[in-house]
This record gives sequence, structure tokens and C-alpha cells, in this order.
Amino acid sequence: MNIGFLLGWPEISGGTYVIYEHASRLMKADHEVCIITKEYVNPEQYAWHQGAGTLEWLTLKIAKKKQFDIIIATWWESPFLLYHLSADNYIYFVQSIESRFWAAPDAKNHDTQGNDLSKMLCESTYSFNIPVITEAQWIQKYLSDNYNHHPFLVRNGIRKDIYQEKGGVITARNDGKLRVLVEGPVDVFHKNVPRSIELCCQADVDEIWLLTSSDIEAFSGVDRVFSRVPIKDTPDIYRSCDVLVKLSYIEGMFGPPLEMFHCGGTAIVYDITGHDEYIVHDKNSYVAAKDDEQQVVEYLNYLKSNPRELARLKSGARDAAELWPDWNSAASLFENTLQQISEQNAVNRNYLQKHTKRLIAEHKNRLTVNEIKRFQSRECDDKKEAVDENNFIQLYYWAGKNDPCGDDFCWRHYKSGDFTDLSLEIPVTGLPFYLRIDPSVRFGVIEIDSIIITNLRTGAIVMNFESSKQFDALYAAGTIQRLDISDRNLFLSYGDDPQLILPAISSGKTGDKLQVMVRLKESGISHFVNTYNSSIFSSDKSAAAPESIGFIGKLFGKKSLIF
Repeated sequence: MNIGFLLGWPEISGGTYVIYEHASRLMKADHEVCIITKEYVNPEQYAWHQGAGTLEWLTLKIAKKKQFDIIIATWWESPFLLYHLSADNYIYFVQSIESRFWAAPDAKNHDTQGNDLSKMLCESTYSFNIPVITEAQWIQKYLSDNYNHHPFLVRNGIRKDIYQEKGGVITARNDGKLRVLVEGPVDVFHKNVPRSIELCCQADVDEIWLLTSSDIEAFSGVDRVFSRVPIKDTPDIYRSCDVLVKLSYIEGMFGPPLEMFHCGGTAIVYDITGHDEYIVHDKNSYVAAKDDEQQVVEYLNYLKSNPRELARLKSGARDAAELWPDWNSAASLFENTLQQISEQNAVNRNYLQKHTKRLIAEHKNRLTVNEIKRFQSRECDDKKEAVDENNFIQLYYWAGKNDPCGDDFCWRHYKSGDFTDLSLEIPVTGLPFYLRIDPSVRFGVIEIDSIIITNLRTGAIVMNFESSKQFDALYAAGTIQRLDISDRNLFLSYGDDPQLILPAISSGKTGDKLQVMVRLKESGISHFVNTYNSSIFSSDKSAAAPESIGFIGKLFGKKSLIF
């Protein structure tokens, strides 16, 4: 069969590891297998996994020209890409319920402020009426109970050729000493790594090690950090430690405790979904209730003071490891499942396109309704001071002909209602170099006093925008319109995507760092009208009224704000 896996992230992660294991073994079984990504992937990004280098890698643009027997979506955004590809069969490989990954919205954090709506879009992908393969019974039940799916269950295997109790170590375990290992990225909230380390520090453990996919060299409270370690080298780390402290909040069927079992250790985990696929409390591990942090500390202290108990749990972990299938067995079941699905009725590509557009349209409607509600909450307030003060400025940057809507951007939070000085620093990634400033994320009036760009290497001012004439060089796009009602640099934002594109920068060199200083003020429309009338026009209401009427006409112009 000709099989394509849609992949969102080629670098080290548990979910990506599982995909590489299945894909590389399918290719060894004489199937034609490729990995499909939205953008070109440098081979160095997947060099951590030996099997990934044996696969064909295609961009989505190239894959659109091919015909496949099966296309497999592997993360929550990928079902929306399926209709772009021609295949006889389409499958959703669900390794967890990813809508649980979203942190609670924070009005002061640009990265999480819209998480409630993004979570809904993520959850909607499980409504695609296509065959599903999953790796854990709890996911199987969730999709059956909530979406009437009948997912195929293929549990992950394990590399028994490398995860073994006998083998090399970084530093040998010492009797009477307790060395614990924490595993996971340090900046993903649901992995709970920083707090796991803090709990280990509270206990009477002798050493704390960290195995992480994060690119770091040290971390507070940790004795040794192992960052972005190739799979083949991780067993030496496991074999050097006694206990894996894995306190994730969300997992599919998490593999690190199982890997620790095979290397002679035990684990302490929370009672989250998926742990019971192989972890049994007080037999091969300790299982604490989610967020029962005191219990975790007590478990660690008990194992430190009771070597026999530690040995008993390790023995139970060894028994569980012996019963778990290897990757060849798991991959064979995965292959058989693909064959079984290919013999069923095929999914219609036209259906995929229509359902995708329907879900995206619903999401856009929710975004619009959300923005209108925010707008109304500000405008209906009878106070003159600004309400809903939290806002963000975003700075996008790109070089040459690269996509101006790419991933290279930074942001700063600011409070509406008063002038604020904001500083953002970015690297020059090539010449000519372009900047796009999105000064707000909602309806409102923005006054920009100045934009000053300085090359921090040379100290030279690269660009300076202060006067009205200088602002003429900016290109307004998206949901923003310049207001020609005074000599002030005023802009109307009539949506959540106002864009000001700056002229190209051709001076300096790649690698320079630019400082972008922006002085601005944003406010609600009614608040601005009141302020504008009182500061510009006569205090005599009869004199101010005609000007107010003229101002409102200029303010809204051709924009209707959807009402």
C-alpha cells in the first residue's frame, strides 16, 4: 500500500516517536510510506530517530500531486488537511484527546487568551466520520460515547532491543540512595514538569535528574539535565535511576513509565486517564490522586527509607514489562488494521471538504460573536474610563519572499486607556527584512505616537515614524483603517486582525538584533469619542455637536462593524 502520515512536529516528542515507529516498520514490510508536512523539514530535525531517516518526506504541496491508498491524520489540525490529498482511504490516528491539552484562558497571556475557542475547534475534529485508530482504551471509550465512533485499538509497543535492565548506565545506582528521574518538556503545562521537580526537592531524595525534549542545559533544583537525547541513548539514563516521577495531567498511553519498567525502575504517577493500561498501584508503581502533592512527597520519602519496598515495586514493574508487546508486534497489528480499513467503504473526499469548511465557518462565527460581545461590554459601560483593559501588540517579521503570516512573531501585553511604551526585540533573519505590527486584537481606536526601530549592533535608528507624513509610508491591511480626522496618528480597528506593514529594511546584516519601540494608546470607541470631543472641540455642547456628527461619520466611514 502507498501510505502517507500527516505530521505536525518532526522533533522529539512521544507522539512523534510512535508515528516514526509505525511508519518505519510499515516500510520494512514493503509498503510505500511517506511523511507529509506543511513545510520543508530539515533532516536534522528527525535525526534523533533512526527509522525516520529511512522514510520519504514530502511537503503538502508536493503530496497533493500524488495518489495514495491511505492518508493518516495524526494530530488535531490534520483532519482539516485531508481533503487536499487524494486517497482511497482516510484515517484519524488519535493518540490522546487533544482538546484537553489547552490551558485555561488568561486575559494577560496572548498565547492562551483564546484557548476556549481553540479547544472547541480541536474537539470538533472528532466529529469527522472517518475510521479511527487509537492506542488506549479510555480514548476508545471517549470517542464511542461522545461521537459514536468504533475505534480500532492498537496499543503502542516498546523497543525491547534497547529498553533492557542489563546495559550501560550514566552513573550506577547506589544501595541506600534514591535517585529520581523527571521526564518531559518544561514548558508544556499539562506535562507538569516544573512542579514535579519542586515536589522531588521537598522530599528526601538524593539526586534529581531531568530527561527533557526542551533545549536547556540546566534547571532549578535538578542535579543533571539530559536534553534532546536520541532514543538509543535514553536507556542508560533510565537504568541509572530508581524512580520515574511522571506527574502529567493528560496523556494518551504514556510510554516513559513503561520504558522505566523495562530498565529496572519503578514510577510514581497521577491517576490520570491512560495510566491503568499497565500501571497498578502498590504492585508496580505508586499512583496518587491528581494534585495530591503531599502524597507524592510521602511516597518518595517512604521509598527512600524502605529499600525493600523499592525493590518490591521494581520487581512488579519487571513483571509488567515482560508481558508488554514489542514494537514489531504492535506494528504488525497496525498494518493489519490498515488492511482491514482499506477493505471497508471508502471515505468520500467531497464530504471531507464540506465538513472541513463547515467546521471552520462555525469557528469563525464563534470568533466573531466573541469579538462582538467584547465590543459591547466596553461600549455599553456608562463609565468614561476604559473597560476590558487587557490588550496585545503583535510583531511579525520575515525575510525576502517568505510568508508574512508565518510563525515568526512576538507579542507584548499592555493596558488600554493610556499611552504605553512597548519594546520588542527580534533577530534579522535575512535581507530585505519586513515587519508587520498588529497594534491591537479587538475593536477600538488606536493612537500611535511613534514607532522607532533601532539596530542594537550598530546603534543606528533604522526607521522612525512620528509625524503624520511619516505614517503615510505604512500600509494598512486586515481589519484596520486610518482615520483622517486630525493631525494625530489615529486608526480604527474593526476586528481582531489589524495590520500595519512597514517598508522593507535593507540595511544591516543577517543576525543583527532590532529593537522596535512603539508608543500607543488604545480605547473603546465611545470612550474615545468622549475624550476626543472634550479635548478637541469647544466645551459648548451646541458647538461640539456638529463636529461630533462629522467625527462619527469619519470614524466609521465604510466600515459597519458587522452590526
